[in-house]
Amino acid sequence: MAIDWGPSNAAAALLGGALIGSASALLILGAGRVAGIAGIVGGALQNLMLGRAPGREAIRWAFIGGLLLAPWVWRLFAPWPTASSSAGPALLIAAGLVVGIGVRMGNGCTSGHGVCGLSRLSLRSLVNVLAFMGAGAATVFVLRHVVGA
Repeated sequence: MAIDWGPSNAAAALLGGALIGSASALLILGAGRVAGIAGIVGGALQNLMLGRAPGREAIRWAFIGGLLLAPWVWRLFAPWPTASSSAGPALLIAAGLVVGIGVRMGNGCTSGHGVCGLSRLSLRSLVNVLAFMGAGAATVFVLRHVVGA
């Protein structure tokens, strides 16, 4: 996957990081909840499948709505960044499944452990972040220098 990291996209990344940090801080300070996307989406879908009324869990759906709405709001002010991938649909689906398995095994995702867990000085989150960053670096090394992809 290639992303155009021109000056305007670097500014957008900085703004996006600041917004993610602010949203995470507001969620934990305002609602006492960690902004782990896997937990938010998983909990919302679980409650939906079990037929539970949104009630107190409405904050999950509001957060998901914000995630889905954000790119369209961005589109009002600037074009979407260009991205391309040489991977086919089957590989992308397989990669998504492997990530999902890793999220379950690690009891959280990059947003939960990397953004929120590290800010709370969680040792478990530090170990998870080191594991998935190390696995990512090793995967890129093997694919580029061993396999030659």
